[in-house]
Amino acid sequence: MIKLSVVVPVRDAEPYIGDALASLVRNTRTDFEFIVVDDGSTDGTGQVIEDFHDDLPGLVVLRNETPAGLAEARNLGLSLASGRYVSFLDGDDWLAPGYLADLVGAIEHLGCDFVRVDHVQAEGRRRVVHRAPAALRGTVLKPREHILPARSKTMVDYPYAWAGIYRRDLGDLLAFPGGLHTAEDRPWIWRLHREAASFAVVSLAGLFYRRMVAGSLTQVGDERQLHFFDAYELVFDGLEEEFAPKAVRQFRALLAHHLELGERFPPELRARFERRGAQALRGLPPAPADDIRLDPGREAVLRRLLEVR
Repeated sequence: MIKLSVVVPVRDAEPYIGDALASLVRNTRTDFEFIVVDDGSTDGTGQVIEDFHDDLPGLVVLRNETPAGLAEARNLGLSLASGRYVSFLDGDDWLAPGYLADLVGAIEHLGCDFVRVDHVQAEGRRRVVHRAPAALRGTVLKPREHILPARSKTMVDYPYAWAGIYRRDLGDLLAFPGGLHTAEDRPWIWRLHREAASFAVVSLAGLFYRRMVAGSLTQVGDERQLHFFDAYELVFDGLEEEFAPKAVRQFRALLAHHLELGERFPPELRARFERRGAQALRGLPPAPADDIRLDPGREAVLRRLLEVR
């Protein structure tokens, strides 16, 4: 019986995918499976993956001839997962030895729907541990009680799917919104916290998240960035009134952040992004001003945006 399925979506990550798969080799168990989805890579990613077939028991490889995006690649991997639990690893990140066994041990000990963990941000030789926001560790909690308060960093501000482990029988709660090529984790984490029954946070930081990767969506300014707005339409769809201030403040903060990085957009795309941002700001649900107010610099950015027609 398979205990854990690890879903690894990857696209054009030839310089990094070897590190990711080598770290899985150091985490193998006979009851683990590794589902790699090559999402239309055009570099040597596919060949690197093939080279690991003999070293990585339980490796399953799928390939999309045309890129479908991170959300769809993860969903494809999920559709073939047979483990009791599911975890994720992106193709440019890597794991510490024994990390997956510790992750499984945590969720089995706690018996909850999902467990969230810390992670290590890697940029060159620099390593910084980023902690999941919930301070209470190793205790089963109610996900809905860790969405608020609006002005504090909470678990919906920590959307990284790869920073945790999930019961596969959560079913559709684990599926990512199809068609989104960025910000797919935002509606995903909101739905998980609104609808799942239980979760916990443990102090485990064995996933290394590689930042500043060329070609990463955090670095690229193309039309996929417009999916940010589609993602938040899903967040707001059917959102309970009590959670609106948190969602509004989060959206406003992320929108200001995108605008501060506006130089990555070509002029025509920046204009489209600003028009859509202004429209979205005007259509936000009502929320108390004190709950949604940002720092003066970001508030000025958003005021200027509202002048866009």
